[in-house]
Amino acid sequence: MPALLDSNLLNWFDTASPRRIVSLVPSYTESLFDLGFGEAVVGVSDYCTRPAQGVANLPRVGGPKNARVEDILRLAPDLVIANREENTREIVEALCQAGIPVWVNFPRSVQEAITDLYTITRLFRSETALLRVQIIERNVEWARLAAQERKTRYFCPIWQDRLETGILWWMTFNAQTYSSDLLALLGGENIFAHRSRRYPMLAEFGLLPEEDPGERDTRYPRVTRAEVTAGQPETIILPDEPYAYQEADAQRFAEWFSSTPAAQHGKIFVVDGSLITWYGTRLAAALQELPAIFDEG
Repeated sequence: MPALLDSNLLNWFDTASPRRIVSLVPSYTESLFDLGFGEAVVGVSDYCTRPAQGVANLPRVGGPKNARVEDILRLAPDLVIANREENTREIVEALCQAGIPVWVNFPRSVQEAITDLYTITRLFRSETALLRVQIIERNVEWARLAAQERKTRYFCPIWQDRLETGILWWMTFNAQTYSSDLLALLGGENIFAHRSRRYPMLAEFGLLPEEDPGERDTRYPRVTRAEVTAGQPETIILPDEPYAYQEADAQRFAEWFSSTPAAQHGKIFVVDGSLITWYGTRLAAALQELPAIFDEG
């Protein structure tokens, strides 16, 4: 049986809601609990940390790339939630071959994330959860209206490293991602919105000719200090995950990018990374907490 998309997912559970879910997606684990369906969650990935009390005693089945299929099958789930970006095709196919329905989600925009939340409410036939999602959707529109006149150029790295030659680089995201779409509706203008990832890796830095990426993901370019400086960001956002940026890093960025408006006006912020990268009900918190980073004051 193939992995399930939204449409046939609801058809698969047309007579009864799932009773035993294994979630390999941290943001959807949190969403299930937030929407009132936590009792159906019987297993989670090693990276599912929220809600802390809800997941504390649940069986762990491994990380996103190395989830243990045998452990998942022992939990006898009637649904596994996975993510195309985080979980491997091999894991999904192994579960499907074992007869387990797998919902593979892949939201690349705020609207797609909201659509997934609506799918969950329909899956469980919950009017209360439906109302909660409708409120989140309404708040998205209010946030979009409030930010109509605000356009703040920003840079948001999600990883960093050095080449053997000593060149420091940062991984960021372009406009084809949930994170960029979320920050755009809040008034952020991604300085790398149109920058695609280049292959092989050294092509990112002009050290090798660029190849046709084929089906490889191009949404997460690796950029250099010169590129960031040329983009002249007015705000620099340092999420604490997946790379664990801390307050000490803000000072380093202020030195590295001292010629940018962000450094000159003290607009370098360390933020809770889940607000930027976790879709699902975490969106509600993002709408409350993130607009401040684009305020002019």
